[in-house]
Amino acid sequence: MTAFFTLVRRELGGAFKSLTGYVVVSAAMLLTGLSVMDLIVWLNHRPMDAPLSELFYASTYFWVILLVISPIITMRSFAAERASGTYESLMTAPVGDWEVVLAKFAGAFAFYLITWLPLLGVMAVLRRVTGEALLLDPRVTAVAFLGVALIGAVYMALGLFASALTRSQIIAAMLAFLMGIALWMLSIRPPAADGLQGPVGRALDHVSLVRQMEDFARGVIDSRHVVFCLSMTVLFLFLTQRVVEGRRWK
Repeated sequence: MTAFFTLVRRELGGAFKSLTGYVVVSAAMLLTGLSVMDLIVWLNHRPMDAPLSELFYASTYFWVILLVISPIITMRSFAAERASGTYESLMTAPVGDWEVVLAKFAGAFAFYLITWLPLLGVMAVLRRVTGEALLLDPRVTAVAFLGVALIGAVYMALGLFASALTRSQIIAAMLAFLMGIALWMLSIRPPAADGLQGPVGRALDHVSLVRQMEDFARGVIDSRHVVFCLSMTVLFLFLTQRVVEGRRWK
């Protein structure tokens, strides 16, 4: 267990020792601020009953931020190790493959959560200025951040898998970005499927990350969404472990 926490601290510390980590946090803060300002301007012309926080999480802005920062956070996880020559040392250390994979996932996931913390400050300022309590309702905010964490876990695991496939950080980021977009596009229903009901309609809703985030943003916890995100996370971590195991014996 000591080795696990050492690897997590090494992974998280590496993110803050490089310029990339600060660029990711700054970019996430900038995009978040711009998106909230744009939503405020839009609401001035088209008033809606839904609170601003719900509109943000259900908007394209949220997904742009998620799809952009996730590959950058995870691209160095395994690719940088192989490029710098430290991968062999890591694989010959007295730690198991799963311990390495989970430690790198935990480090990347912790950094991912840190990038979203400034959003709480934005919501707190808006609540103070507008006097609108719904902007930072404790329960809704907690559930919304649960959704951010669960969907982020899927994308962190996906990014680790992409990073394990190559020694180039750029290629790892591109692979993670393309796979992330493909996963997000499962949420887009074709026009012919809009009125579908029954098993097909339920299946489309079940794999729709956008629909899941909309529910979380409203403060609704659906066990099906939780199980789906956890299952996808475990699947990508398992695939990463298989790649790492294969590399170990080459």
